[in-house]
Amino acid sequence: MNAFPKKILLLIVLFFCAAELCFFLVLTSDKKSDASVSARDFAAEEVNRALVLRFYEQFFNEHQTAEAARLLAEDYRQHNPTVPDGRAPVVGYFTQFFKDNPQSRARIVRSATDGDLVYLHIHSTNGPADRGVAVVDIFRVKDGLIVEHWDVIQPVPAESANSNTMF
Repeated sequence: MNAFPKKILLLIVLFFCAAELCFFLVLTSDKKSDASVSARDFAAEEVNRALVLRFYEQFFNEHQTAEAARLLAEDYRQHNPTVPDGRAPVVGYFTQFFKDNPQSRARIVRSATDGDLVYLHIHSTNGPADRGVAVVDIFRVKDGLIVEHWDVIQPVPAESANSNTMF
């Protein structure tokens, strides 16, 4: 009879040791992921940000699409459903757009980075009388080239429910 309670006690101790080990492993794995998140290469992010800003100015304000496109990867991936994938199709699309809309301009209001992503907050207009649109552009940069793009576009309304601007 004495052996039975010792076995139960041993099982209980082993159970709590296993639970403590699992808890420790979970905490340790979270710390590793936190460390990888905080180990950002800010110098590389700034290089990426400068590349995207240079591209944006040359492409969307100077309308030098072919020259600026040298900063796009050949297999550039586009997530805007109205713009095609690939460097050459993007150049063709926007070359025509800027011929049709020569007053089109994009003012970069702010920019930010996170790893290989560069974020731009833009006020895009098509001439001085146009209220324009608010745009958030997200670019992914790899090996010194823009390889991917997402955007969210919202018209600037004539009236707002608050006194804040969109910029």
